[in-house]
Amino acid sequence: MSLIDQVVDQLHRAFDGEAWHGPSLMEVLEGIDAETAAARPIPGAHSIWELVLHITAWEEVVARRIQGQAATVSDEENFGQKSGHKSGQKSPATDSAWRDAVAKLRDTHNNLIRLAASLSETQLNEIAPGKDYSLLFMLLGTVQHAAYHGGQIALLRRSRA
Repeated sequence: MSLIDQVVDQLHRAFDGEAWHGPSLMEVLEGIDAETAAARPIPGAHSIWELVLHITAWEEVVARRIQGQAATVSDEENFGQKSGHKSGQKSPATDSAWRDAVAKLRDTHNNLIRLAASLSETQLNEIAPGKDYSLLFMLLGTVQHAAYHGGQIALLRRSRA
């Protein structure tokens, strides 16, 4: 298995399943409703919904960097506004809006997988635009990012049970 195939495999596992560390991100998100996603069972912590928006935003950044853009996220994009409302107004926590957020996460991840799989072994060693680390380091960090926030989501979900 080539290095790029290994990276793509790890991106899949952390997101969709059969990860070494335990449940994948999508396994942890399975069955969560909008009310649970929007809840703040731990004072000062982000909600599950905000974490999903955060993961989505950063996977979009990684995808743009693979495409040669020096991308980052704004503070608002980092943990987002539910359904993209502006001016600090949060949208209602509807099941439809929640499903849309999860669908956007999946679409963003699928795009990232497609872009990562298109890289050559040589490109993995290139420096990410605007950064001092390689695309390989960034992609492996994306795997770690999904696992880290998946663990947070699992704890938030369990605290609501």
